[in-house]
Amino acid sequence: MDNAATVLVIHGPNLNMLGTREPEVYGSDTLEDIDRRLVEKGRKLRLAVETFHSNHEGAIVDRIQEAAAAGVAGVIINPAAYTHTSVAIRDALLLLSCPIVEVHLSNVYKREAFRHKSYVSDIAAAVMAGFGARGYELALEGLAGML
Repeated sequence: MDNAATVLVIHGPNLNMLGTREPEVYGSDTLEDIDRRLVEKGRKLRLAVETFHSNHEGAIVDRIQEAAAAGVAGVIINPAAYTHTSVAIRDALLLLSCPIVEVHLSNVYKREAFRHKSYVSDIAAAVMAGFGARGYELALEGLAGML
């Protein structure tokens, strides 16, 4: 899509195991299913959606820095386990001058207490949690409205 605003979707550790990892918590959709739907929805919203996954904190930080330098229009991020531990990812997100939407497949507040603390939520424009894979699409719709 020529001249379409770019939205970067970042998936954190273990999300490449969606579909097989704890389907009772995370559902049966694979990461590829989610990414495919996001790109399709992006086209309908006139947004260019790029997706990125890594199990490695430094790779996620590098990709956020690249996005900041490229001037992406928005970022959707599911930091996964790094949500609760990574000051490095938080600091990288602070480099962005665009809206950030934090996504979680499960309702983190119905889970273990350590999952209730996010290093991202207070710098995000919005947080989407508990809607399963559909939460990514809802986040993209919300972000499109912000843009």
